[in-house]
Amino acid sequence: MSKKPVKKKKEVQTTGHEWDGIQELNNPLPRWWVWVFYTTIVWAAIYSVAYPAWPLVSGATEGFLGFSTRGQVAAEIKRFEDMNAPLNAELAEADLATIDKDSGLYNFAIQSGRATFATWCSQCHGSGANGAEGYTRFSEMPAFGEDYLEDEEIANVVAYVMSLSDMTAKNGDAAAGAEVFADNCASCHMDDGTGDREQGAPNLSDFIWLYGDDEAAITSIVSEGPYGVMPAWSAKLTESQIKAVSLYVHQLGGGE
Repeated sequence: MSKKPVKKKKEVQTTGHEWDGIQELNNPLPRWWVWVFYTTIVWAAIYSVAYPAWPLVSGATEGFLGFSTRGQVAAEIKRFEDMNAPLNAELAEADLATIDKDSGLYNFAIQSGRATFATWCSQCHGSGANGAEGYTRFSEMPAFGEDYLEDEEIANVVAYVMSLSDMTAKNGDAAAGAEVFADNCASCHMDDGTGDREQGAPNLSDFIWLYGDDEAAITSIVSEGPYGVMPAWSAKLTESQIKAVSLYVHQLGGGE
């Protein structure tokens, strides 16, 4: 019985590239890989007409499916707004002084206020509300270094102001600064340094500093006079957002 003839394997051609005696063979790609490659081309073509893809002069092609990531985000925001609408309406009408701290409304207000503060207020007041480059309301402190006080008087009043918060200045005489303070600062910051809230003069004895608590920073404040304007937020924030951020800031100070 004769043996079945063995087919000779087709000799693989080379690409013509050779280096150091090593030839590059021109092996065909696996068929499955080729079909996967063709599939990706077809998929890309379908995707480019189904979804936004091609940039235009003033936008991009919308795709016949009408999908939009912006629309998706807007719909998600709307969904949460609808969910919170009853609480926002209740908060807008509520008297902040009478809201029960153990209630769901108070918890909602604090969480909402935290988000509102992070979005609109932290740029000036800092992420922890400890102050940055802004001031809490329309406020103007005179620049006492310009034709008001001598350098020695400024050093003395800085030493006195620091002593109100149990800090000791390297320069100046706190006792002499007390007289300078009484003559120039007490009208706004009160005789004891606790500040006049009605005109926005801050408390200088509560260890809270908007522009820094070191001697150089306080000297700069007295000499140059900080000036800040807080925008009116009624045009940008809703009544419930304003009340929420008010409660949030209020509780950061321990309810004071």
